[in-house]
Amino acid sequence: MSFRLTYATMFNPPEAMHQRFDEAMARVSAGLGQCHELFIDGEDCEAADYARRSSPIDSELVLGDFALATAEDVDTAMAAASAAFPAWRALPVAERARLVRKVGDLMEERVYDLAAALTLEVGKNRMEALGEAQETVDFFHHYADDYEQHAGYENALPNDPLEGMVSRNRSVMRPHGVWVVIAPFNFPLALAGGPVAAALVTGNTVVCKAASDTPWSGRLLADCIRDAGLPAGVFNYVSGSGRDVGDALVRHPLTAGITFTGSVGVGMQLLQKMATGPWPRPCIAEMGGKNPCIVTEHADLERAAAGIVRSAFGMGGQKCSALSRLYVHESVASELIERVQEKIAAIRIGDARERENWLGPVVNTGAYDHYAQYIALLKAGGAKLVSGGSQLREGDLARGYYVEPVLAEAPLSHPLWKQEMFLPIVMLHRYRDRTEAMRLANDTDMGLTAGFYGSADEVAWFQEHIEAGVTYANRPQGATTGAWPGYQPFGGWKGSGSTGKAIASFYYLQQYLREQSRTVVE
Repeated sequence: MSFRLTYATMFNPPEAMHQRFDEAMARVSAGLGQCHELFIDGEDCEAADYARRSSPIDSELVLGDFALATAEDVDTAMAAASAAFPAWRALPVAERARLVRKVGDLMEERVYDLAAALTLEVGKNRMEALGEAQETVDFFHHYADDYEQHAGYENALPNDPLEGMVSRNRSVMRPHGVWVVIAPFNFPLALAGGPVAAALVTGNTVVCKAASDTPWSGRLLADCIRDAGLPAGVFNYVSGSGRDVGDALVRHPLTAGITFTGSVGVGMQLLQKMATGPWPRPCIAEMGGKNPCIVTEHADLERAAAGIVRSAFGMGGQKCSALSRLYVHESVASELIERVQEKIAAIRIGDARERENWLGPVVNTGAYDHYAQYIALLKAGGAKLVSGGSQLREGDLARGYYVEPVLAEAPLSHPLWKQEMFLPIVMLHRYRDRTEAMRLANDTDMGLTAGFYGSADEVAWFQEHIEAGVTYANRPQGATTGAWPGYQPFGGWKGSGSTGKAIASFYYLQQYLREQSRTVVE
């Protein structure tokens, strides 16, 4: 197919894409229930204990039994990665890039099967799942290309102005060592695969840990890396809880750097831990968002409504970039609310394996229970539920974690304006003055993504004043969501990110390297 799948183009795919996904779902479903091991030093490794995981689509649908790593397993994986580091670092730039690119090639061959597994494990619909699988492919290709194009970030500098001798200077970027990648549940393939690709191509070796709810995706990534022929120990995969496995990785003396995606609280703890010890170590932390959208009286309301619904409720709001706070000019608020309500009413909720269902379940019973708690808090705090608010318990839906999308008009004093809920809940406020709207949009400790709908001559004002790392103006594909490697760098300001450098940006790979100045006198 010539169709180019991205999060921006997924809304009108060719029919062949659906057919291939259905075929892959049948293949993958036929193999459910297997035992999945750790991957350490080039080998599958049995664990002392395993956890059975079921699909959020249907709690009776068993995905398989997944290994739980111990502290000893972490030690073994870290030692393997450390032993593999000198040889991997010494490979020529072109060879490392070739191997990393080969991982992406294998993933592209398996993209439908990977997407089917993501649908089963996370509960995202087929287009979201295919988008994540293809995005991971693009990370491996993009970072390999970027590293080669920069010739490994080595640069010749002017010779010292000395008489009678030649003093040659170079700036050389060098890898750190064993890099730990800790992935989240919502994008378990892309937000593991992207950092892994970046760490590997720059010459680091990797130990990767999946989220407790989504160990299958990490294991499938390990399979692709193994089959691409990377040397033993260069990549290692462990699974288990953050409290046990994650903490052991962070505290391990061989850990040279970390990439973490998750909550602000955990990310801040990791930053503090990595800053202590014999010397500070790099920590790339992407830590969530409380993302706003401003709609002015000059906005195209149909375009705004489409972008709002797609961004707030896509994947059940379980995206760090999901729209959470909506500020609408009072003169157009009622009309916009009607348009959003119409689009919410048209959403099909149900089994994410089925083509007609756009909204699948939330990830687990914890998220399901939090939804009910937030609805109660909204009502108690004086919010008006314009749409939604119910957990869906009828028929087959009773075996999964299905909830309605929520649009709530809430007083500004409500505490949930400040709290990341990670659910399909968006709060709305009617404003009079756009300066006030901007103040409210920026009134958060986080600054990941932000959206805007208004006239063309208002866009520059929005971009100049909004405090967010990723901005979208007048985008129907998603008010605050939809970044793609090579098109939109993705990274947050303030509490949303630790480095000020975005994923898949001009500056991302350099974070996995440290500079060495080399002077040689001839």
